[in-house]
Amino acid sequence: MPPLEFEPLRSRAMSAAPRPPTAPQRPSTPPPLPARLLLGPGPSNVPRSVREAMAQPLVGHLDPSFLRVLDDVQANLRTLFGTQNRMTLPLSATGSAGMEACLVNLLERGDDVVIGVAGVFGARMCDVATRAGARVTRVDAEFGTVLSKDAMEDAIARVQPKVVAFVHAETSTGVLQPVEEIAATARRAGALVVLDCVTSLAGLPLALDDWGIDAAYSGTQKCLACPPGLSPVSFSDRAIDVVTARATPVQSWYLDVTLLAGYFGGERTYHHTAPISAILGLAEALRLVLAEGMEARAVRHREAASRLVGELALLGFEPLVRAEHRLPPLTAALLPERVLGWQDGAGASGEAALRRRLLERHGIEVGGGLGPLAGRIWRIGLMGDNARTENVDRLADALRAEL
Repeated sequence: MPPLEFEPLRSRAMSAAPRPPTAPQRPSTPPPLPARLLLGPGPSNVPRSVREAMAQPLVGHLDPSFLRVLDDVQANLRTLFGTQNRMTLPLSATGSAGMEACLVNLLERGDDVVIGVAGVFGARMCDVATRAGARVTRVDAEFGTVLSKDAMEDAIARVQPKVVAFVHAETSTGVLQPVEEIAATARRAGALVVLDCVTSLAGLPLALDDWGIDAAYSGTQKCLACPPGLSPVSFSDRAIDVVTARATPVQSWYLDVTLLAGYFGGERTYHHTAPISAILGLAEALRLVLAEGMEARAVRHREAASRLVGELALLGFEPLVRAEHRLPPLTAALLPERVLGWQDGAGASGEAALRRRLLERHGIEVGGGLGPLAGRIWRIGLMGDNARTENVDRLADALRAEL
Protein backbone atom coordinates (compact mmCIF):
# COMPACT_ATOMS: atom_id res chain seq x y z
CA MET A 1 0.00 0.00 0.00
CA PRO A 2 1.59 3.28 -1.07
CA PRO A 3 2.22 5.84 1.64
CA LEU A 4 -0.40 8.50 2.13
CA GLU A 5 0.45 11.88 0.66
CA PHE A 6 -0.61 15.21 2.21
CA GLU A 7 -0.73 18.47 0.38
CA PRO A 8 1.63 20.91 2.08
CA LEU A 9 -0.15 23.55 4.10
CA ARG A 10 1.77 26.27 2.29
CA SER A 11 0.51 25.20 -1.13
CA ARG A 12 -3.10 24.92 0.11
CA ALA A 13 -2.94 28.42 1.49
CA MET A 14 -1.46 29.75 -1.71
CA SER A 15 -4.09 28.07 -3.86
CA ALA A 16 -7.03 29.39 -1.84
CA ALA A 17 -8.89 32.29 -3.39
CA PRO A 18 -8.01 35.58 -1.70
CA ARG A 19 -10.74 37.05 0.42
CA PRO A 20 -11.74 40.65 -0.23
CA PRO A 21 -10.75 42.98 2.61
CA THR A 22 -13.53 43.77 5.02
CA ALA A 23 -14.08 47.27 6.27
CA PRO A 24 -13.51 47.63 10.01
CA GLN A 25 -16.75 47.89 11.91
CA ARG A 26 -17.19 50.95 14.07
CA PRO A 27 -18.21 49.91 17.60
CA SER A 28 -21.65 51.11 18.55
CA THR A 29 -22.07 53.59 21.36
CA PRO A 30 -23.68 51.98 24.43
CA PRO A 31 -27.18 53.31 25.06
CA PRO A 32 -27.48 55.79 27.94
CA LEU A 33 -28.61 54.37 31.25
CA PRO A 34 -31.99 55.51 32.58
CA ALA A 35 -32.21 57.94 35.48
CA ARG A 36 -33.44 56.07 38.56
CA LEU A 37 -34.34 57.07 42.08
CA LEU A 38 -32.40 54.39 43.97
CA LEU A 39 -34.38 53.61 47.11
CA GLY A 40 -33.17 50.05 47.53
CA PRO A 41 -30.53 48.72 49.94
CA GLY A 42 -27.76 50.17 47.78
CA PRO A 43 -26.36 51.70 45.74
CA SER A 44 -27.82 55.14 46.46
CA ASN A 45 -27.84 58.12 44.12
CA VAL A 46 -24.57 60.05 43.82
CA PRO A 47 -24.41 63.87 44.00
CA ARG A 48 -23.23 65.67 40.88
CA SER A 49 -20.12 67.04 42.61
CA VAL A 50 -18.98 63.49 43.44
CA ARG A 51 -19.36 62.43 39.81
CA GLU A 52 -17.47 65.53 38.71
CA ALA A 53 -14.67 64.77 41.18
CA MET A 54 -14.31 61.31 39.66
CA ALA A 55 -13.97 62.88 36.18
CA GLN A 56 -10.83 64.84 37.11
CA PRO A 57 -7.64 64.17 35.12
CA LEU A 58 -5.95 60.94 36.07
CA VAL A 59 -2.67 61.06 38.00
CA GLY A 60 -0.51 58.29 39.37
CA HIS A 61 -1.25 56.61 42.67
CA LEU A 62 2.14 57.81 43.99
CA ASP A 63 1.73 61.36 42.67
CA PRO A 64 2.20 63.86 45.54
CA SER A 65 -1.01 65.68 44.59
CA PHE A 66 -3.00 62.45 44.92
CA LEU A 67 -1.28 61.41 48.14
CA ARG A 68 -2.39 64.68 49.72
CA VAL A 69 -5.97 63.78 48.82
CA LEU A 70 -5.47 60.30 50.26
CA ASP A 71 -4.19 61.80 53.52
CA ASP A 72 -7.38 63.87 53.77
CA VAL A 73 -9.58 60.86 52.97
CA GLN A 74 -8.00 58.80 55.73
CA ALA A 75 -8.29 61.65 58.24
CA ASN A 76 -11.95 62.25 57.37
CA LEU A 77 -12.75 58.54 57.64
CA ARG A 78 -11.29 58.59 61.14
CA THR A 79 -13.69 61.41 61.99
CA LEU A 80 -16.72 59.51 60.69
CA PHE A 81 -15.70 56.23 62.33
CA GLY A 82 -15.08 58.05 65.62
CA THR A 83 -11.54 56.76 65.99
CA GLN A 84 -7.88 57.71 66.16
CA ASN A 85 -6.82 54.43 64.53
CA ARG A 86 -3.80 54.97 62.30
CA MET A 87 -4.82 52.09 60.03
CA THR A 88 -8.04 53.65 58.75
CA LEU A 89 -8.18 53.49 54.98
CA PRO A 90 -10.33 53.10 51.86
CA LEU A 91 -9.77 49.47 50.89
CA SER A 92 -9.67 49.01 47.11
CA ALA A 93 -12.66 46.65 47.02
CA THR A 94 -16.32 46.51 48.00
CA GLY A 95 -17.77 46.19 51.49
CA SER A 96 -17.77 42.38 51.35
CA ALA A 97 -14.00 42.52 50.98
CA GLY A 98 -13.92 44.81 54.01
CA MET A 99 -15.66 42.06 55.98
CA GLU A 100 -13.17 39.52 54.72
CA ALA A 101 -10.19 41.79 55.46
CA CYS A 102 -11.22 42.23 59.10
CA LEU A 103 -11.79 38.52 59.69
CA VAL A 104 -8.92 36.94 57.78
CA ASN A 105 -6.39 39.29 59.35
CA LEU A 106 -7.49 38.58 62.91
CA LEU A 107 -8.28 34.85 62.64
CA GLU A 108 -5.93 31.93 62.13
CA ARG A 109 -6.84 28.29 61.64
CA GLY A 110 -8.25 26.85 64.85
CA ASP A 111 -9.07 30.20 66.46
CA ASP A 112 -12.45 30.55 68.19
CA VAL A 113 -14.85 33.27 67.12
CA VAL A 114 -18.34 34.12 68.39
CA ILE A 115 -20.56 35.70 65.74
CA GLY A 116 -23.97 37.24 66.30
CA VAL A 117 -26.36 36.34 63.49
CA ALA A 118 -29.52 38.44 63.19
CA GLY A 119 -29.64 38.58 59.40
CA VAL A 120 -28.00 37.55 56.15
CA PHE A 121 -24.81 39.52 56.72
CA GLY A 122 -24.18 38.05 60.15
CA ALA A 123 -24.47 34.64 58.50
CA ARG A 124 -22.00 35.77 55.83
CA MET A 125 -19.50 36.59 58.58
CA CYS A 126 -19.78 32.95 59.69
CA ASP A 127 -19.04 31.74 56.18
CA VAL A 128 -15.97 33.96 55.85
CA ALA A 129 -14.63 32.93 59.27
CA THR A 130 -15.19 29.23 58.51
CA ARG A 131 -13.27 29.53 55.23
CA ALA A 132 -10.42 31.11 57.22
CA GLY A 133 -10.28 27.92 59.32
CA ALA A 134 -11.77 29.39 62.51
CA ARG A 135 -14.09 27.52 64.87
CA VAL A 136 -17.33 29.45 64.68
CA THR A 137 -19.91 29.70 67.45
CA ARG A 138 -23.14 31.28 66.19
CA VAL A 139 -25.55 33.19 68.38
CA ASP A 140 -28.77 33.46 66.38
CA ALA A 141 -31.64 35.90 66.68
CA GLU A 142 -34.89 35.96 64.74
CA PHE A 143 -34.61 38.09 61.62
CA GLY A 144 -36.03 41.52 62.42
CA THR A 145 -34.88 41.48 66.06
CA VAL A 146 -31.66 42.42 67.83
CA LEU A 147 -29.16 40.01 69.31
CA SER A 148 -29.75 38.95 72.88
CA LYS A 149 -27.07 40.50 75.09
CA ASP A 150 -27.44 37.59 77.53
CA ALA A 151 -27.02 34.98 74.80
CA MET A 152 -23.93 36.75 73.48
CA GLU A 153 -22.51 37.04 77.00
CA ASP A 154 -23.12 33.33 77.68
CA ALA A 155 -21.39 32.31 74.44
CA ILE A 156 -18.41 34.60 75.10
CA ALA A 157 -18.02 33.24 78.65
CA ARG A 158 -18.27 29.63 77.46
CA VAL A 159 -16.02 29.84 74.40
CA GLN A 160 -13.49 32.51 75.47
CA PRO A 161 -13.04 33.47 71.79
CA LYS A 162 -10.23 35.35 70.15
CA VAL A 163 -12.77 37.45 68.18
CA VAL A 164 -16.38 38.53 68.67
CA ALA A 165 -18.12 39.84 65.53
CA PHE A 166 -21.57 41.23 64.80
CA VAL A 167 -23.43 43.67 62.56
CA HIS A 168 -24.22 47.21 63.66
CA ALA A 169 -26.72 47.95 60.86
CA GLU A 170 -28.18 44.77 59.39
CA THR A 171 -29.00 45.59 55.76
CA SER A 172 -31.13 42.47 55.28
CA THR A 173 -33.59 43.33 58.07
CA GLY A 174 -33.35 47.05 58.83
CA VAL A 175 -32.26 46.40 62.43
CA LEU A 176 -29.91 48.72 64.33
CA GLN A 177 -27.99 46.66 66.88
CA PRO A 178 -27.00 48.22 70.23
CA VAL A 179 -23.22 47.89 70.40
CA GLU A 180 -21.75 48.95 73.70
CA GLU A 181 -22.79 46.16 76.08
CA ILE A 182 -21.80 43.31 73.76
CA ALA A 183 -18.50 45.01 72.90
CA ALA A 184 -17.73 45.61 76.58
CA THR A 185 -18.43 41.95 77.42
CA ALA A 186 -16.11 40.85 74.63
CA ARG A 187 -13.32 43.18 75.73
CA ARG A 188 -13.57 41.98 79.36
CA ALA A 189 -13.04 38.43 78.04
CA GLY A 190 -9.94 39.59 76.15
CA ALA A 191 -11.53 39.21 72.72
CA LEU A 192 -11.11 41.48 69.71
CA VAL A 193 -14.35 43.06 68.47
CA VAL A 194 -15.29 43.29 64.76
CA LEU A 195 -18.23 45.48 63.71
CA ASP A 196 -20.07 45.68 60.37
CA CYS A 197 -20.87 49.37 59.71
CA VAL A 198 -21.81 49.04 56.04
CA THR A 199 -25.19 50.79 56.32
CA SER A 200 -24.44 53.03 59.30
CA LEU A 201 -21.27 54.92 58.33
CA ALA A 202 -22.21 58.52 57.36
CA GLY A 203 -25.86 57.88 58.24
CA LEU A 204 -25.49 57.54 62.00
CA PRO A 205 -22.84 58.77 64.44
CA LEU A 206 -20.20 56.11 65.13
CA ALA A 207 -17.78 55.94 68.06
CA LEU A 208 -15.41 53.02 67.51
CA ASP A 209 -12.94 54.12 70.17
CA ASP A 210 -15.58 54.77 72.83
CA TRP A 211 -17.33 51.48 72.02
CA GLY A 212 -14.10 49.46 72.14
CA ILE A 213 -14.18 48.22 68.53
CA ASP A 214 -10.95 46.72 67.15
CA ALA A 215 -11.88 46.37 63.47
CA ALA A 216 -14.74 47.84 61.46
CA TYR A 217 -15.69 48.00 57.81
CA SER A 218 -18.20 49.75 55.58
CA GLY A 219 -19.00 50.48 51.92
CA THR A 220 -19.13 53.67 49.89
CA GLN A 221 -22.39 53.08 48.01
CA LYS A 222 -24.82 53.58 50.88
CA CYS A 223 -24.90 56.59 53.25
CA LEU A 224 -21.65 57.98 51.84
CA ALA A 225 -23.52 58.43 48.52
CA CYS A 226 -20.56 57.32 46.43
CA PRO A 227 -20.37 54.67 43.69
CA PRO A 228 -19.64 51.13 44.91
CA GLY A 229 -16.07 49.87 44.79
CA LEU A 230 -14.35 51.02 48.00
CA SER A 231 -14.58 49.70 51.55
CA PRO A 232 -13.61 52.05 54.38
CA VAL A 233 -11.97 49.94 57.11
CA SER A 234 -10.35 50.71 60.44
CA PHE A 235 -8.03 48.58 62.61
CA SER A 236 -7.05 49.48 66.17
CA ASP A 237 -3.42 49.35 67.30
CA ARG A 238 -4.41 46.36 69.42
CA ALA A 239 -5.67 44.58 66.31
CA ILE A 240 -2.52 45.41 64.36
CA ASP A 241 -0.40 43.97 67.20
CA VAL A 242 -2.37 40.71 66.96
CA VAL A 243 -1.90 40.55 63.18
CA THR A 244 1.83 41.24 63.49
CA ALA A 245 2.19 38.42 66.04
CA ARG A 246 0.41 35.79 63.90
CA ALA A 247 2.04 32.37 63.68
CA THR A 248 1.00 32.05 60.02
CA PRO A 249 0.74 34.58 57.19
CA VAL A 250 -2.62 36.15 56.46
CA GLN A 251 -4.26 33.86 53.91
CA SER A 252 -4.97 36.79 51.56
CA TRP A 253 -1.94 38.65 50.24
CA TYR A 254 -4.13 41.44 48.86
CA LEU A 255 -5.99 42.01 52.15
CA ASP A 256 -3.02 41.58 54.51
CA VAL A 257 -3.16 44.75 56.62
CA THR A 258 0.56 44.58 57.42
CA LEU A 259 1.30 44.82 53.69
CA LEU A 260 -1.37 47.47 53.09
CA ALA A 261 0.30 49.54 55.81
CA GLY A 262 3.21 50.13 53.47
CA TYR A 263 1.01 52.21 51.18
CA PHE A 264 -1.70 53.47 53.52
CA GLY A 265 0.76 54.16 56.33
CA GLY A 266 3.37 56.88 56.41
CA GLU A 267 5.81 55.52 53.80
CA ARG A 268 3.41 55.32 50.82
CA THR A 269 5.35 52.44 49.28
CA TYR A 270 3.81 50.51 46.40
CA HIS A 271 1.41 47.69 47.25
CA HIS A 272 -1.17 47.88 44.48
CA THR A 273 -2.44 50.51 42.08
CA ALA A 274 -5.07 52.38 44.05
CA PRO A 275 -8.32 53.32 42.24
CA ILE A 276 -7.49 57.02 41.93
CA SER A 277 -10.78 58.22 40.44
CA ALA A 278 -12.87 56.33 42.99
CA ILE A 279 -10.86 57.83 45.85
CA LEU A 280 -11.27 61.32 44.38
CA GLY A 281 -15.02 60.74 44.43
CA LEU A 282 -14.85 59.51 48.01
CA ALA A 283 -12.88 62.62 48.99
CA GLU A 284 -15.71 64.83 47.71
CA ALA A 285 -18.38 62.65 49.34
CA LEU A 286 -16.59 62.95 52.68
CA ARG A 287 -16.35 66.71 52.24
CA LEU A 288 -20.12 66.90 51.74
CA VAL A 289 -20.81 64.78 54.83
CA LEU A 290 -18.55 66.83 57.08
CA ALA A 291 -19.84 70.14 55.68
CA GLU A 292 -23.39 69.10 56.58
CA GLY A 293 -22.31 67.83 59.99
CA MET A 294 -22.85 64.30 61.24
CA GLU A 295 -25.49 65.25 63.81
CA ALA A 296 -27.58 67.15 61.24
CA ARG A 297 -27.14 64.32 58.77
CA ALA A 298 -28.34 61.76 61.31
CA VAL A 299 -31.42 63.90 62.05
CA ARG A 300 -32.19 64.11 58.33
CA HIS A 301 -32.02 60.30 58.01
CA ARG A 302 -34.29 59.81 61.04
CA GLU A 303 -36.88 62.33 59.83
CA ALA A 304 -37.04 60.79 56.35
CA ALA A 305 -37.41 57.28 57.81
CA SER A 306 -40.17 58.41 60.16
CA ARG A 307 -42.12 59.96 57.29
CA LEU A 308 -41.64 56.79 55.23
CA VAL A 309 -43.08 54.56 57.97
CA GLY A 310 -46.09 56.86 58.27
CA GLU A 311 -46.77 56.97 54.51
CA LEU A 312 -46.39 53.20 54.17
CA ALA A 313 -48.83 52.60 57.03
CA LEU A 314 -51.53 54.48 55.08
CA LEU A 315 -51.02 51.99 52.24
CA GLY A 316 -51.19 48.86 54.40
CA PHE A 317 -47.46 48.22 54.91
CA GLU A 318 -46.22 47.41 58.42
CA PRO A 319 -42.70 47.88 59.79
CA LEU A 320 -40.84 44.64 60.42
CA VAL A 321 -38.74 46.07 63.27
CA ARG A 322 -39.80 47.58 66.57
CA ALA A 323 -39.44 51.36 66.68
CA GLU A 324 -36.53 51.44 69.14
CA HIS A 325 -34.43 49.10 66.98
CA ARG A 326 -35.16 50.48 63.49
CA LEU A 327 -32.28 51.47 61.25
CA PRO A 328 -33.10 54.93 59.83
CA PRO A 329 -31.16 54.55 56.54
CA LEU A 330 -33.03 51.33 55.68
CA THR A 331 -36.63 50.42 56.47
CA ALA A 332 -37.90 46.85 56.24
CA ALA A 333 -41.64 46.87 55.53
CA LEU A 334 -44.00 43.90 55.56
CA LEU A 335 -46.13 43.89 52.42
CA PRO A 336 -49.94 44.21 52.52
CA GLU A 337 -51.93 40.99 52.14
CA ARG A 338 -53.53 42.32 48.93
CA VAL A 339 -50.07 42.44 47.36
CA LEU A 340 -48.88 39.09 48.74
CA GLY A 341 -51.98 37.32 47.44
CA TRP A 342 -51.82 38.72 43.92
CA GLN A 343 -50.08 37.49 40.75
CA ASP A 344 -49.63 39.28 37.46
CA GLY A 345 -50.50 37.81 34.06
CA ALA A 346 -47.01 36.32 33.67
CA GLY A 347 -47.24 34.46 36.97
CA ALA A 348 -44.93 36.77 38.89
CA SER A 349 -45.74 37.34 42.54
CA GLY A 350 -47.46 40.58 43.50
CA GLU A 351 -44.36 41.65 45.41
CA ALA A 352 -42.04 41.25 42.41
CA ALA A 353 -44.59 42.64 39.94
CA LEU A 354 -45.17 45.78 42.01
CA ARG A 355 -41.44 46.40 42.33
CA ARG A 356 -41.07 46.00 38.58
CA ARG A 357 -43.89 48.50 37.94
CA LEU A 358 -42.26 51.02 40.25
CA LEU A 359 -39.04 50.67 38.30
CA GLU A 360 -40.48 50.66 34.78
CA ARG A 361 -43.32 53.19 35.20
CA HIS A 362 -41.92 55.53 37.85
CA GLY A 363 -38.14 55.07 37.71
CA ILE A 364 -37.97 54.07 41.38
CA GLU A 365 -35.95 51.10 42.66
CA VAL A 366 -36.73 49.38 45.97
CA GLY A 367 -35.28 46.11 47.25
CA GLY A 368 -36.90 42.78 48.00
CA GLY A 369 -36.29 40.60 51.02
CA LEU A 370 -33.41 38.17 51.52
CA GLY A 371 -33.30 34.72 53.10
CA PRO A 372 -36.44 33.81 55.07
CA LEU A 373 -37.85 37.31 54.43
CA ALA A 374 -37.78 36.94 50.63
CA GLY A 375 -41.18 37.69 49.15
CA ARG A 376 -42.50 39.05 52.47
CA ILE A 377 -40.79 42.42 52.86
CA TRP A 378 -39.39 45.34 50.95
CA ARG A 379 -36.14 46.97 51.95
CA ILE A 380 -36.41 50.69 51.28
CA GLY A 381 -33.23 52.70 51.57
CA LEU A 382 -33.13 56.40 52.40
CA MET A 383 -29.38 56.78 52.41
CA GLY A 384 -27.04 59.69 51.95
CA ASP A 385 -28.39 62.29 49.54
CA ASN A 386 -31.60 60.25 49.13
CA ALA A 387 -32.66 60.65 52.78
CA ARG A 388 -35.11 63.45 52.01
CA THR A 389 -38.84 63.74 52.58
CA GLU A 390 -39.48 64.68 48.94
CA ASN A 391 -38.18 61.25 47.90
CA VAL A 392 -40.54 59.62 50.39
CA ASP A 393 -43.43 61.58 48.88
CA ARG A 394 -42.46 60.55 45.35
CA LEU A 395 -42.42 56.88 46.36
CA ALA A 396 -45.74 57.20 48.18
CA ASP A 397 -47.39 58.86 45.17
CA ALA A 398 -46.14 56.10 42.89
CA LEU A 399 -47.42 53.40 45.22
CA ARG A 400 -50.83 55.06 45.45
CA ALA A 401 -51.00 55.14 41.66
CA GLU A 402 -50.19 51.41 41.43
CA LEU A 403 -52.23 50.13 44.37
